[in-house]
Amino acid sequence: MSEIINRVSQSKLVTFNLEDYYPKGNRVVLDIKEWLFEGLILREKDFRAQLEECDWSKYQDCYVAVRCSTDAIIPGWAYMLIATKLQPYVRKIIIGDLEMLESSLYQSVLENLDVSEFSDKPVIIKGCSNKPVPANAYLWATTKIQSVAKSVMYGEACSSVPLFKAK
Repeated sequence: MSEIINRVSQSKLVTFNLEDYYPKGNRVVLDIKEWLFEGLILREKDFRAQLEECDWSKYQDCYVAVRCSTDAIIPGWAYMLIATKLQPYVRKIIIGDLEMLESSLYQSVLENLDVSEFSDKPVIIKGCSNKPVPANAYLWATTKIQSVAKSVMYGEACSSVPLFKAK
């Protein structure tokens, strides 16, 4: 009887798992509708008073997505003013929702990622994740790794989808 050989473990295939680069830290959505008159109108004096009363320290070391969940028209300076209050406490601030926040975090991580270890190697970008990895992160990882890799695939070693092969 012949021995069973695990060809996957013997291959030079390198797995890139985006979950390994998931930035640790609390994600928070700051909805400013509570600071608006009837949830719709920004009255500058009242808005500034609300900002002064807020305990900004509760956002210590958080990633914050600032948004307004109503159809109010919010002037740009209002978000900028909120940023001045959050800046001493938070790791990152964006205008948007949690998905936009995750995309922004991954964009920063991937822009600064050294991909030289993938040079001239077949790379598989792992598909399944237990953490909220945004679709944009897969695009950015693909383009970054493609610039140096021999080939790029998506999925698992046992069932991958070829995406790119160097000529």
